[in-house]
Amino acid sequence: MVEWPFSRFLFIQEPASAVASLLNGLASLVMLCRYRTSVPASSPMYHTCVAFAWVSLNAWFWSTVFHTRDTDLTEKMDYFCASAVILHSIYLCCVRTVGLQHPSVASAFRALLLLLLTAHVSYLSLIHFDYGYNLVVNVAIGVVNMVWWLAWCLWNRRQLPHVHKCMVVVLLLQGLSLLELLDFPPFFWVLDAHAIWHISTIPVYILFFSFLEDDSLYLLRESEDKFKLD
Repeated sequence: MVEWPFSRFLFIQEPASAVASLLNGLASLVMLCRYRTSVPASSPMYHTCVAFAWVSLNAWFWSTVFHTRDTDLTEKMDYFCASAVILHSIYLCCVRTVGLQHPSVASAFRALLLLLLTAHVSYLSLIHFDYGYNLVVNVAIGVVNMVWWLAWCLWNRRQLPHVHKCMVVVLLLQGLSLLELLDFPPFFWVLDAHAIWHISTIPVYILFFSFLEDDSLYLLRESEDKFKLD
C-alpha cells in the first residue's frame, strides 16, 4: 500500500524500492550459485540452505513486482512471501540447533510452521486483510527468529568462529528494521525509508549466505571426521 506519491520511472511505481528488491534478488541468486558450487550436496544442511535461498528469491521477486505495480494480488504476494522467509529462517535455525540430532523433531516443527503460514495466509485472504494483524504476526515471528539465532550464536561463539557473521546479521537486521517504523516523504519523490531498508539488506543477505556456506562446510568436515572414527 503506497502512502506517499512517488515519481514513476517508465511504468514502475516505486523505482528505488523496485530496483533495491531486484538487487537483493540478484545477490541471493549469486550467493546461491556460490553456495552450490562450494558446498557438496552431502553436507547435512545443504538442502535446507538451498531451500531457504529459493524461498528468499521468490520473496524478492514478488517484492520487485509489488513495488513495480501495486495491486491487491502483488501486495498480498509480497506480504505472504516475506512471512515465508522469516518462518523458513526459523526452520533453518531449528534444523541447525535440534534437527540434525533429532530429524523427527524438525519434521514436526516444519509441519507446524506450514500450518501457521497456511492459517495466516487464509485469514488475510479469505476473511479480512488486516495490516495491523499482519504486522503483529511478522514482528512476533521475527522476535522468535532473532532470539533463537542469537542464543545459538552466543552459545557457540567460541567453538565456531564463523558464527560471528550470523550474530552481525541478526543485530543488523534488528537495527535496520527501525527504518520500517519511520514514515517520511521520499527524498526527491523516490527514496523513502522502505527503499533505504531494502538497499541496506543487500550486504546483510550476502553476509548471511556466507555464514551458511562456512557453517555447511564445517558440518561436512565434522560428519566426515565422525565417519572416519567409526
